Amino acid sequence: MARARAIVKRRRAAQNISKITRTMELIATARFQAAFNRATATKPYAEKLTELVEQLSRSRDDLEHPLLKINTESKRTVLLVITSNHGLCGGYNTSLLEAALEHINQREDAGEKVDLQVMGKKGIFYFKHLGRELAGSDTRFEDKPQFAEVEPIAQLLIDSYQRKQIDSAYVIYMRLLSAGIQRVHTMQLLPIERPTSEDRAGLREPSLQYEFTPPPEELLTELLPAAVKIRLFQCFNEAAVSEQVARMVAMKAATDAANDMIRLLSRQYNRARQAQITFELLDIVSGAEALQ
Repeated sequence: MARARAIVKRRRAAQNISKITRTMELIATARFQAAFNRATATKPYAEKLTELVEQLSRSRDDLEHPLLKINTESKRTVLLVITSNHGLCGGYNTSLLEAALEHINQREDAGEKVDLQVMGKKGIFYFKHLGRELAGSDTRFEDKPQFAEVEPIAQLLIDSYQRKQIDSAYVIYMRLLSAGIQRVHTMQLLPIERPTSEDRAGLREPSLQYEFTPPPEELLTELLPAAVKIRLFQCFNEAAVSEQVARMVAMKAATDAANDMIRLLSRQYNRARQAQITFELLDIVSGAEALQ
């Protein structure tokens, strides 16, 4: 009977775990939907602004702007890694941190110094555990990133690049390809890549032709910093969606595993209980035969 009681306790624990993981799955699903709506709402603006900047930059070869120039003097690069504040999201953070370490090693092998900026508690704890110095960190970003919170980070990178304190800036985040597909992506934020002559030859002419007023030089002064900021903001939005997707998948897998464990323990309990009943019947029969 002691074995049956132990099985009952294990089954009760598995049932409690199943309830918890199912609840967390439902919460992640609700947060995913809200974050997905925000990310898809800002994506057309980010894409159109990027398209306009690209069209402006290739309108004339003599257009110049500090964010389009390539810096090579400082031998410093900034790497911004967007991780989560919370766990229980499968291999989400592991994939990001592995990509970040690979990028850091490549840059350091090339003779550059990497200024590491990490968003999210998981990434901060990981790099501190490795003994790496962080140039910046932030834990404010959850499933609802705000543009007002992202803009100062982007502006600091822009200012550092324009002063030639850094040669480049990269962002590693979980890119949202669709509601079911996410991939770790390393995006070059600065300098803004300018289409080459070969790229221009392969590009189709845009369906709409724009007349720029004021001139392209003045427009670039306003649009290039805005494009950098909105691209970084979109990275945070897509990272928030991807985190919730990863948590949904992880919690569903945990719930399914708990339910499988419950079924297995139920079968074990039934067998143990049946065996106990059989032994009790044998004792009764044996006692009755002994009295005859």
